[in-house]
Amino acid sequence: MHKIVGVIPSRWGSTRFPGKSLALISGKPMIQWVVERVKQAEKLDAVIVATDDQRIADCVQSLDLPEVTVAMTRPDHPSGTDRIAEAVQSLEIDAVINVQGDEPLIDPKLIDQLAEEILSNEWDMATAATPITDATQITDPSVVKAIFNRHGQALYFSRAAIPHIREVKDVSMAGIYWRHIGIYAYRREYLLKLVAEPPCELENLEKLEQLRALNMGCRMKVIQTEDFGIGVDVPDDIPKAEALLTR
Repeated sequence: MHKIVGVIPSRWGSTRFPGKSLALISGKPMIQWVVERVKQAEKLDAVIVATDDQRIADCVQSLDLPEVTVAMTRPDHPSGTDRIAEAVQSLEIDAVINVQGDEPLIDPKLIDQLAEEILSNEWDMATAATPITDATQITDPSVVKAIFNRHGQALYFSRAAIPHIREVKDVSMAGIYWRHIGIYAYRREYLLKLVAEPPCELENLEKLEQLRALNMGCRMKVIQTEDFGIGVDVPDDIPKAEALLTR
């Protein structure tokens, strides 16, 4: 039987919003919202919160949810991917899904889609993208654009406006620009290989760690989804998340 776990990396020292994992959204800590959403996915065998902070660990343990455990990890990891790798390196599992700790509205169905793709053995990694409908996002460097082929295999990710439309003036945006959603599925062996590899030049330039995987020749599936929750990056994002949860 395949064994797949969902891992939520959750650190205290966020640069723009320290302690955001415990920030209250409609009366509940953000990490609780994320854990409860991930628990609704049907394809996961277990859920792990990988953290470097006892306050976050205590919060998760106080929820007393079955199949949810805490892995205490080193505080000096350069990324959530490295934190996840430490949390699962001793586990006998086939695959891992990395769900960001600041996505209180993550869709459980998307998690299940990623699980199916990564357990098919066709891909080393899987991720997701949603159509861009707001033209201002095309040139916004904080919105990462995804390019993939007709089989859904990732070709490139960039903060730049890709593809560049050279001549057509009145082209519809439909199906041309895709926003990358930062959720990943990895085969366990590939995850450990990925974190052992030093960052490549493109990753350093764009500050996008998925480019390291592409540079290594990764077979990465991009799932197309209409769903896009909200990432809570700064305190001002909390009212937006509350409004979406209310809706």
